Amino acid sequence: MAETKTVGKIILDETFYEGVDRYSDGDIEDELLQIAKDYSPSEYRTVTEVRKSWPVLYHFSPFRTNIVEWLPIKKTDKVLEVGSGCGAITPALAKKAGSVTGIDLSEKRSMINAHRLKDVDNVTIKVGNFKDIEKSLDSDYDAIMLIGVFEYAFGYMNSDTPYKDFLNILLKHLKQGGRLYIAIENRMGLKYFAGCTEDHAGRYFEGLEGYPNKGVAKTFTRKGLEKIFASCGVKEYSFYYPYPDYKFPHTIYSDEYLPKKGELHDNIRNFDRERMLLMDETKVFDTILEEEEFPLFSNSYLAVIGPGMQQKMVKYSNDRDDCFGIVTTIEKDEKGFFVTKRATTEEAKEHIKNIENAYEALTKRFTGCSIAFNRCERLSEDTLKFEFLTGTPLEELLDHCIDAGDKEGFLKLYERYAGIVSYHEDVPVSDYDLIFQNILVDGAHWTAIDYEWTENEVIPSAEIMERALWCYIQGNSKREICKEWCNVSEDFGSIIQRERRFQARVQGNHPALSVIRHVIGKPAFSLDYMREECGKYDGCIQIYEDFGNGFSESNSYYISDFHQVGKEIQFLIPLRKGLKKLRIDPGNKPAVILVRQIQIDTVDLTDYALKKNFAKHDTNGKRLGANGFLFTNNDPHFAFVFPKQMAEFLGKDTPLTVSLRIEQLSEEAAKYLG
Repeated sequence: MAETKTVGKIILDETFYEGVDRYSDGDIEDELLQIAKDYSPSEYRTVTEVRKSWPVLYHFSPFRTNIVEWLPIKKTDKVLEVGSGCGAITPALAKKAGSVTGIDLSEKRSMINAHRLKDVDNVTIKVGNFKDIEKSLDSDYDAIMLIGVFEYAFGYMNSDTPYKDFLNILLKHLKQGGRLYIAIENRMGLKYFAGCTEDHAGRYFEGLEGYPNKGVAKTFTRKGLEKIFASCGVKEYSFYYPYPDYKFPHTIYSDEYLPKKGELHDNIRNFDRERMLLMDETKVFDTILEEEEFPLFSNSYLAVIGPGMQQKMVKYSNDRDDCFGIVTTIEKDEKGFFVTKRATTEEAKEHIKNIENAYEALTKRFTGCSIAFNRCERLSEDTLKFEFLTGTPLEELLDHCIDAGDKEGFLKLYERYAGIVSYHEDVPVSDYDLIFQNILVDGAHWTAIDYEWTENEVIPSAEIMERALWCYIQGNSKREICKEWCNVSEDFGSIIQRERRFQARVQGNHPALSVIRHVIGKPAFSLDYMREECGKYDGCIQIYEDFGNGFSESNSYYISDFHQVGKEIQFLIPLRKGLKKLRIDPGNKPAVILVRQIQIDTVDLTDYALKKNFAKHDTNGKRLGANGFLFTNNDPHFAFVFPKQMAEFLGKDTPLTVSLRIEQLSEEAAKYLG
């Protein structure tokens, strides 16, 4: 077997490859390989939109690179990417670095990566097990990337302390002054409390409960990661907080720049699995921010081992048409904080130029008015630099007035805003996005901090004001009162139409990621929906097990995998060793339940259950005929005690098969029959 292969300019080093892929996502990888062969990188975004497939989106979406695109990696740097996979991140690293060495266990996935990079001349992909390859690695990498990899350290190391050992080995290959980046889910992320399944196990609350099922991956809290760092002697590190998560982040916060209330409103991101909606995550995040506990509940981390970085907050606005793609960064140097806006595509450089022109035009129009515009200067053809301003967003001041019931204070602020918007209204330059959240108030000084959507035309002040109110009300239902205070009688129908046209222009031919989620994402079940559905008979079969100490909630579980035809239900109950008695709770509403059959293997226990068991043992229903029970309460149940001859089946693979017909009753009927 050849030790190296080439795909275009890419070298695949298979010196340590065993000849068999021990990790695979199955047939989907063939589709991914064909995409990599048939399409150019500039077409991937369109491919993800057309294919409407989670694996295609996950591996080929350009937004995956947001987690690394902003990092301070230079053209002179050597980068090591462990777990390079199908190349979601590698192209961005190759564009930034002098050289990139990728490592992956799978030849198929490495071939996908290679075909994506076939025109790149600074990438080598080593195929094989990390422990085998590690001995051949250099010891002077400027950056080592673990993007969604550290949680799998057990599989890499197979030791008693896999995470410590994995990190210690990697640190040997890091250059003095270099950085090691770990992107990983936070096991205490708010989304898991709110009803998302654990990303790797696919089970609810798996990480929160301490990984009782011992899967192949394990994530950590910040303190958990810090303990591992300490065990490896790491003292210099920092944490960043990708939002909504590290896979598709649009904003990345730091301890020096945490999110503000109301910012964390993009929480429904379940592309690949269904989820529950147990809370309003935006409101809970606001509470968490008030309590200064965001690092504990951030959905993901980007931990950086090594020297601190100048970037303190990064916000991507590249989920748009390519000509409007930019990234905003808050940075800190020896002089203090400042802000940059940079084009993320060649096409967006013109947009950067337009923002600079907007500053000059708006400053000229509003000279003599009680508002200033955040001063900007050009750093390069694709980057502008802005002042970092302090103050309180006008939006927040208006919220304070609403919370205090201060109509007069609210109107005073709004009237000043109205006066600003209408100032020299006939001048053909208008900031369409002069909304409340884009104005910072510092005492008597008002400053517009974002004027990206400035048009060289006259836009009536009434239209801009109406849009500002509409955007404000969309953020929180408590703000509805301002329609009454500001004498707004219409339902914003005209603004909504204009907004759709505006957003269509911004998005171009590309749907937003939120739209794609609606197309390919899995269901998100609200509490109201679940309450309503549980009121019907859908999955509410609860089984209690008694091993000699009676029934208890801790020894109970729900059966959701059952066969249903009309009102006929059949389900299986596993019989664990030592089981003495079962209690079956078929639903949580009054019902008439007919016992069709109870059977184990080929032994029919229906007659035993009806004549000897249910007649003597716990049930809260009235007997109806030979095989029926009437339950007029909201907790129908009956118990089943095993005959002695059934003991041989306990602890075996043969389950108890139960077939019932369930006729649910209305409250009125139950009351009458009771």
